[in-house]
Amino acid sequence: MAELLLDRDERLELRSQAHHLQPVVLLGANGLTDAVIKEVDRALTAHELIKIRVPSDDREEREEIFSELLEKLGAARVQVIGKLLVLWRPSPEKRKAEAERAKRRQMAENHRPTRGGPTAARKTRARAPGRQTKKSFGTAR
Repeated sequence: MAELLLDRDERLELRSQAHHLQPVVLLGANGLTDAVIKEVDRALTAHELIKIRVPSDDREEREEIFSELLEKLGAARVQVIGKLLVLWRPSPEKRKAEAERAKRRQMAENHRPTRGGPTAARKTRARAPGRQTKKSFGTAR
């Protein structure tokens, strides 16, 4: 999977949501193992937005770990603060629900009349030729 890319507004919104979160996954001395990847995947599926703490002091090593996680899990990097990484991946259930909502919304749009509403017929009768309105009452034709 490839890393998801977020635009600025989405990233800022997710950063504000992640502010109060505590790290869900803590990497140990063994670094990035298959068990850690499975745990991060499970946490992303359950929560969508998570924090991960990496205890390594080497910046390049942390960057490699972050890149590998993003590639393997198809997640988006929201924010990196020192040894903390904030990841986001939309859950499949929410994707399905949003697609279903969009489909229903589109169907509802197709069934709506294109002009006016419940009073459209009354408005067109008032403007019909030969009808007098308050504005045209005093004027001669």
